[in-house]
Parts: sequence; structure tokens; C-alpha cells
Amino acid sequence: MEESIEIEGTVITVLPGTTFRVRLDNKHELLAHISGKLRKNFIKIGVGDRVKMEMSPYDLNQARICYRLKQTTTQSKPPKRSFGPRHTSSRPKPYRETE
Repeated sequence: MEESIEIEGTVITVLPGTTFRVRLDNKHELLAHISGKLRKNFIKIGVGDRVKMEMSPYDLNQARICYRLKQTTTQSKPPKRSFGPRHTSSRPKPYRETE
């Protein structure tokens, strides 16, 4: 049995039917579809994601996405809060009666 070629690329377009256009590191573009395990586990793939693919040595224009690579960021910022600031100085002071 022939061995498949494993390559990495970046998703540039999402097409209908869980098909993607992927650009390889050497600027070559190909069509790729999701493997069964990614489909079964509802792994979401979007534009800009790095993916690992398997392709047949007979058809170098199509591939199967078998893994979505983790995004590595150089700067990790804390997530933005959606419920407003948590500063004590910005909270309204409680009403106190003076005697």
C-alpha cells in the first residue's frame, strides 16, 4: 500500500460541503476536506487556521485534513471582560444617612 504524504498549510477559504482551500508553505494551493474523526468530534476549522493534511502521491491537488494545529501567540493578553470594569473606584458608593 502506498504511503500518504503529510504536509502543513494555512486555510485561506472555506467552501461548501466541509471543503477548504489551503495554501501550503511553498505557496501552492489545493482543495482539502475534513477527515472523519474531525467531523465526528465537531472540530471547527476557519480561515487562518494551520492544519496538517494527508495527500495521495497520485493526486497532488487534493488532500484530507487530519489535524488542526494549535495557534501559538507571542503575546498572551488576558481575555476582555464582557460585563464591565471591576475597579473599586468606579463603583458607586453606598448611600449612608448622616445624623
